[in-house]
Amino acid sequence: MDDKKNIILAVLLTAAILFGWPYVSTYFFPAANPPATKIEGGKTTAVANPAADPAADSVTAIRDRALVLKESPRIPIRTPKLDGSINLKGARIDDIVLPTYSETIAKDSPAVRLYSPAGTQDAYFAGFGWQGEGLKTPNKDTVWTAQGGELTPTSPVTLSWNNGAGQTFEIRLSVDENYMISAAQKVSNSGAGAVGVKPYGYISRSSIPKDPDTWTIHIGPMGVFNNAANYDVNYKDLDEGPSTRDFQSKGGWIGFTDKYWLSALVPGKDADVAAQFRKGAGIQYQADVALDSTMLAPGKAVTQTLRLFVGAKEVKTLQAYERDGVKLFDRAIDWGWFYWFEQPIFALLHWLFETLGNFGVAIICLTFVVRGLMFPVAQRQFASMAAMRAVQPKMKALQEKYKDDKPKLQQEMMALYKTEKVNPLAGCLPIFIQIPIFFALYKVLMLTIEMRHQPFVLWIKDLSAPDPLHILNLFGLLPFTPPSFLAIGVLAVLLGISMWLQFKLNPAQMDPMQQQIFSIMPWMMMFIMAPFAAGLLVYWITNNCLSMAQQWWLYRKHPVLNAAVAK
Repeated sequence: MDDKKNIILAVLLTAAILFGWPYVSTYFFPAANPPATKIEGGKTTAVANPAADPAADSVTAIRDRALVLKESPRIPIRTPKLDGSINLKGARIDDIVLPTYSETIAKDSPAVRLYSPAGTQDAYFAGFGWQGEGLKTPNKDTVWTAQGGELTPTSPVTLSWNNGAGQTFEIRLSVDENYMISAAQKVSNSGAGAVGVKPYGYISRSSIPKDPDTWTIHIGPMGVFNNAANYDVNYKDLDEGPSTRDFQSKGGWIGFTDKYWLSALVPGKDADVAAQFRKGAGIQYQADVALDSTMLAPGKAVTQTLRLFVGAKEVKTLQAYERDGVKLFDRAIDWGWFYWFEQPIFALLHWLFETLGNFGVAIICLTFVVRGLMFPVAQRQFASMAAMRAVQPKMKALQEKYKDDKPKLQQEMMALYKTEKVNPLAGCLPIFIQIPIFFALYKVLMLTIEMRHQPFVLWIKDLSAPDPLHILNLFGLLPFTPPSFLAIGVLAVLLGISMWLQFKLNPAQMDPMQQQIFSIMPWMMMFIMAPFAAGLLVYWITNNCLSMAQQWWLYRKHPVLNAAVAK
């Protein structure tokens, strides 16, 4: 009776997973990347300066970006990976486009825009400034003078402003070939007395990304403080209060991380800094960092440097900056618990992709590598299955003999396993090994921009997105989009069929109810996996096909199992 209850419970749980999974997975395991990826668009810890106050730029009317860009004097930014401009009013970097990335897979898709000026849709920008007691400092309305006509990797730009009271402020901006902008903030004191100056930098954004922040993927405020990555703050925390989060650190960095993009302020690796996340009026969030205060005597000058990363979270690029002294910079990608395992999976997959030129083929080859490494484990699994099948008549006899004495039955079964040298759990080992591999591949497909918008063959134009061909709307011929839990694509059907064939190769279960449960498992997984990245389904289908080939080969070496399947 207990076995029957367990089977009924398993059936109910199966149904719950089948119909409830699409809603649960939306939060815990976000579906694959949509074909179109949009970008959403600052004050420092010890700075009471309107230029850095997130409330200072709160606006009620959203204006056209092109008009806003024309209203202020600007210096162009041109690098292999960045296009945009510097706003001379307020010395803000508020116009950044990533020309090597498009918003969608469409041929005419615009490039990804990361930064946009205050007053525009999804405003997102960064700036630099100073705090000083009794010192007139530049603010958001200050118009700077530029020396240099364009910011490129070979031509820096210097912004300068004189406060009319004996102090001159300069920001020397330089940029590398990737996404790092350096700001050397200099103050020269030609006044009669000493002044205290403290430089800061800030990043401000007026909207929240549409990609959800979940326990598998962190999106939002993030930093590295005192050699530890901090994912503990999110937008909801700042909304609900307290509206500020303060951190003291030596070196590190602070900013906002999206699924694929990062904007971060990076002080010197040995600098003592005060960092802060803030929530301003309306939907206005800010990350900022302040460096140490300096007393500047008359006739003296001081220069302190902050860096600003604004761009794509390319694994090799982040790792190169980390080797250059930016602590844990690759943790901007939320690798999670299996960091030690996901990075090798990514490295192998990316190497295969660069070698073969097709990401789908690289996934297939990765599957061959994984199956090859697991071949000895699979051999032991099938040997265990053969041994278990051989002792099943004895097990059945014990079940009949002790059907009314469960403790005695368990005792006799354990004695039988020991005598026959079989392990009933041995067949589960490959499944447990597959779980971290599958989860690692899931994270790699979901998080690494190298896999974004990569095509495979035919209708699969983006392996990081779900299969676009849905059965229920006749592959797009009918003018409607099925709900997520019914959006069954061609790959999901192939997955279900491959799993069904794989189960058919296994020996039939002795209990008819258990056999029925196993028979519906492939179709349950078809529904569960349909919203996931097409690349994951390609991996699983390939894995199933290789498993069937391996089963066929190993069955020939285990006549007991072969005979059981034949029945």
